[in-house]
Amino acid sequence: MHKLATLVLGALLAMPALAAPEVLNIQVGPRPYFLVADMDDSPLKKRLGSQECRNKPFRKTDFSIGHRGAPLQFPEHTRESYEAAARMGAGIVECDVTFTRDKELVCRHSQNDLHTTTNILLVPELAMKCTTPFTPATFDADGNRLTAANAECRTSDITLAEFRMLKGKMDAFDPDARTVQEYVAGTANWRTDLYAGASSGTLMTHRESIVLFRKLGVKMTPELKTPSVTMPFDGFSQRDYAQKMIDEYKQSGVRPSEVWPQSFDLDDVLYWIRSEPDFGRQAVFLDDANATDELPDRAELAHLANQGVRIWAPPMWALISSENGALVPSAAALDARSVGLDMITWTLERSGLLAGGNGGYFYQNINDVLAQRGNEGVAMEALDVLGRQVGVLGVFSDWPGTVTYYANCMGL
Repeated sequence: MHKLATLVLGALLAMPALAAPEVLNIQVGPRPYFLVADMDDSPLKKRLGSQECRNKPFRKTDFSIGHRGAPLQFPEHTRESYEAAARMGAGIVECDVTFTRDKELVCRHSQNDLHTTTNILLVPELAMKCTTPFTPATFDADGNRLTAANAECRTSDITLAEFRMLKGKMDAFDPDARTVQEYVAGTANWRTDLYAGASSGTLMTHRESIVLFRKLGVKMTPELKTPSVTMPFDGFSQRDYAQKMIDEYKQSGVRPSEVWPQSFDLDDVLYWIRSEPDFGRQAVFLDDANATDELPDRAELAHLANQGVRIWAPPMWALISSENGALVPSAAALDARSVGLDMITWTLERSGLLAGGNGGYFYQNINDVLAQRGNEGVAMEALDVLGRQVGVLGVFSDWPGTVTYYANCMGL
């Protein structure tokens, strides 16, 4: 018994010490107020615009999930983007997880996005290691583009030490570029490069994100990204990859209740459910449907639940629909609820202007309502349907202050 107690005590002492999280003064900024003011008159607008909502002290909320941090204005998956998300009240922040050539886990939205999200093409000794080096666009004599500018740079092309040489930038590229400098430009006009200077854009490993998130007092939702390389990669299998991500939380002493592991690959989710049940309890199955006919029907959703999946996470458009000019829960949302699935959804504040009647991918099935409203405030209407009628657990946002404002006002 004495020997066992000694071993247990030794294990406890070996665990990382839990530092008290930083106390943040939550600030949602002017955007939520702008969106509310831009809504059509309604009881919802009256409530969201009330003095009680406008002047209350805001608290962080798990309903507000920082999608890649706060990439509406900050380079995604950077320290600065994560800190901005926490400052805006996101109770949960996302690190998308992929791996380097030496199989170290890092935060990037995709294994093959370094050419659009970092300055790798401007670092010659690293640019030469890219899977596809930069090639300029070509044009005919009349100036019509014949071929688009192209490049592909993967985290698996470089080591962790080389990854640390990079700086994050706003995710963008110019297909008409004739030079590398032109190619790495192209930020959407509804975003900004104001926070992508030489002294910012700090990239992070997965372990570093864990340390930062604990310091900020936020929970964590890592997404295991589908590799661009053939697996196994140098002996590193998909299960090794899925397990390593969970192991880094266990080694850091993070409680499973503070982690929502995600994947678009159902096999990853089922692996966590069966092999790491404590972490698998909150595993999130991401749905990458591009149109309504690609969504699972009620029987398929029930099958997911029967396999142990508890949380289904489709894009926003899959959970909202329109009826007589009003936004309502979709049939898929009602089906998921009827079979006992919880839901998380993505991504608010990722569509640019809505007033033109075209919300792009994330509002694709309610463009009639966007055209009718002719304002940006419809985002708050959609958020209300998701929050109070569909009953999602949380909403990913590129600007978490919007969701934080709504959740605080509505008591979610």
